[in-house]
Amino acid sequence: MKIEVNGETREITATTVAGALQELGWGEARVATALNGSFLPAAARAGQKLRDGDRLEVLAPMQGG
Repeated sequence: MKIEVNGETREITATTVAGALQELGWGEARVATALNGSFLPAAARAGQKLRDGDRLEVLAPMQGG
């Protein structure tokens, strides 16, 4: 299926947000996620189904000073 990840169209085989993160290389990373503009907690990712055309935002924390 095709979804938009951080503004870029990607073709994935995963059917859940957790699966998509794993497939896209963020499986073990500590990231924040939003699906179609709404925050998605880490605990909900495994059960959140994806549909063709969904928009997934993945944000990694930044260190700063």
